[in-house]
Amino acid sequence: MVHTEQFQLRTSGKNTYEITSKISNIVASSGIRAGTVTVFTQHTSCSLIIMENADASARTDLHAYFDRAVPEDSPYFVHTYEGPDDMPSHIRTVLTGPSEVVPIVDGHMALGTWQGLFLFEHRRAPHTRRIIVTVIGEP
Repeated sequence: MVHTEQFQLRTSGKNTYEITSKISNIVASSGIRAGTVTVFTQHTSCSLIIMENADASARTDLHAYFDRAVPEDSPYFVHTYEGPDDMPSHIRTVLTGPSEVVPIVDGHMALGTWQGLFLFEHRRAPHTRRIIVTVIGEP
């Protein structure tokens, strides 16, 4: 069986936005009990990550790390058509990726105790992000 749904998420700028419950609901509505769920974003300036979801300070540290690792306003970036956060957002997406795959066991995502799925917005400005969820497996 294959079940696919799409949804949009409005961001308010650079941050991590938890989508675990939204994906869990899609998995539940699919009727698939064993398989995988693939979550994919159709953008090059945001990504999807599995991250600590119990303590928000872990995500604060993640944001600080990326601000240091891929700084905005770097004079060597050529691709700045959409502003100083344009190229850094693309690099951050390449480093983290546009998709995540999670096993489904007994009709639920097999995430660890402290794991959550997040959209990682890399742009300063608000955006509407499209996310495609494909659940594949057996009922």
